[in-house]
Amino acid sequence: MKGKEYLAPWERAFDQVLTPLEEFIHRQTTSGILLMLCAVAALIIGNSPLAEIYRHALHTEVTLGGGRLALSMSLHHWINDGLMAIFFLVVGLELKRELLVGELADPRQALLPISAAIGGMLLPALFFLLVNQGGEGIRGWGIPMATDIAFALGALALLGKRVPPALLTFLVALAIVDDLGAVVVIALFYTAKIDLVGLAAAGGVLLLLIALNRGGIRRILPYALLGVLLWLALLKSGVHATLAGVFLAFTIPMKPKLDAMRFLANAHSLLDQIREAHEKEPNIILNDQMRGRVTALSDGAQLAQAPAQVLEHKLHMTSAYLVIPIFALANAGIPIDFGAVDKIFTNPVALGVMAGLVLGKLIGISCTTWLMVKLGFSHLPLGLRFSHIMGMSLMAGIGFTMSIFVAELAFAGDPQSLLMAKTGVLLASLIAGVGGFFWLRMIGRSAG
Repeated sequence: MKGKEYLAPWERAFDQVLTPLEEFIHRQTTSGILLMLCAVAALIIGNSPLAEIYRHALHTEVTLGGGRLALSMSLHHWINDGLMAIFFLVVGLELKRELLVGELADPRQALLPISAAIGGMLLPALFFLLVNQGGEGIRGWGIPMATDIAFALGALALLGKRVPPALLTFLVALAIVDDLGAVVVIALFYTAKIDLVGLAAAGGVLLLLIALNRGGIRRILPYALLGVLLWLALLKSGVHATLAGVFLAFTIPMKPKLDAMRFLANAHSLLDQIREAHEKEPNIILNDQMRGRVTALSDGAQLAQAPAQVLEHKLHMTSAYLVIPIFALANAGIPIDFGAVDKIFTNPVALGVMAGLVLGKLIGISCTTWLMVKLGFSHLPLGLRFSHIMGMSLMAGIGFTMSIFVAELAFAGDPQSLLMAKTGVLLASLIAGVGGFFWLRMIGRSAG
């Protein structure tokens, strides 16, 4: 190639180290592995001599701001109510993308994963209600409804070529609908007493966000500032503050300013101008004309991307490698009394969660999918068999992040039930993950 490439003295050595590291970070399995390690680390800490320090740290009051604008919450609440808003923002951006241009954009194509997700939400809730009917733990019915997409995709990706790519796509679409269902359940059924002033303020901020969208504002900063105000208003209103992330996501523009053809035409014109400017002065530091055209090309590349798409890409790493691991460390430190393990399997809350996540997900997803195909409403994606759907349905019982989040809301004033719910989630996720993994590995081997 013509031209020179400047390499700093240590740049090549750093690239040799950083390139494999970047590839590892961007693998689908990595975030699931990190989440698993953080959950195991929290379990170990929660059952070690450090347990008291761990619990004390989580209940430490943290204050942001000052005077009348001060906001004080425990570290645990800042993580679950504040940091998790970023996770819900990413979930909202994924939902919007899938609904507009992804697997859920075509109604016929989306019908099967949507139906499977609904079956995979209703059956787990029903199993929980059946186990807990008439008991105080019945308010935890929403806990087994959600699938943890990071864990489930990580486990599936570990199987490599033993599973068809269409199965990963199907699971992603199903889990996204699953997340939407969980968001609706949280908003409708796990909301504290409503403060009408706070709710009105949140509505006003949401209208401003919609106005920014309709007015063609494409910079992220105004949305981010109003997003913080929306979070504060929802926190005051009693509606769970993390939902601000979802509402904010749906107001951020999903259409690029320039379509691909317009960007290509502009880019060709700018490249010609850069060549002309280069002939006059090859050093860009001394050539303002060339620098201006290069800057315009860079700006054009930004305008050819949708703001929501850019933000999702930027926040994905933060959510997967910071927010969710911290959430796991703060919520998975469950004290386990190994001498009373048998009580877990007789406790209705733990039993209901396990039955819902393992049996409810398996029966709900696989049977709904089978019915939709047999009744002629839809068809299986190319390369998939019902044996694949059964394995994926079992693996969808991995319910770590959202399930524990709902458990925190359902049993906020009941530490014993919360402990049993979290224990049930961890055991069910282990059973579902291991069972689904070996089932798909077995049928993958037989197919080969």
